[in-house]
Amino acid sequence: MTPWDEKQARLRAFLTRGAVGDLTVALLRSLAKMSPCIFCKIIQSESPSAILYRDEQVTAFRDAHPAAPVHILIVPNRHILSVNELEPGEEPLIGRLFSVAKQLAQQEGIRESGYRLIVNTGAHGGQTVPHLHLHLIGGQRMRHPMG
Repeated sequence: MTPWDEKQARLRAFLTRGAVGDLTVALLRSLAKMSPCIFCKIIQSESPSAILYRDEQVTAFRDAHPAAPVHILIVPNRHILSVNELEPGEEPLIGRLFSVAKQLAQQEGIRESGYRLIVNTGAHGGQTVPHLHLHLIGGQRMRHPMG
């Protein structure tokens, strides 16, 4: 581990424990509410995107940087930073994300051949947009290993 990595690890540990951790989470939530989220802009039709599905709970659109022939993002219409921010009462919303994924897989013609559903959480998990989203990826054989 480099000295830089050690400093980052110590800072991360400090920012995530006790009262400081609570303050950090509150600050990140506040910033998320103030910052214009690209997915929120797409949901509100303020940014162009190929919308494939929309209802009162979720919106689905094509990924701007597809990793496969079919790469669709399914997002809650309400801004939720990540899986880590989910509350117990939001379980029906998560079910809705997966139901829409199944419907879109059928619509895109990949239901029978197979597809991958991915939710990235946090920087180490590969989350690049701070808005919970489910990737529906298919149209080709998936490669392994995933990590």
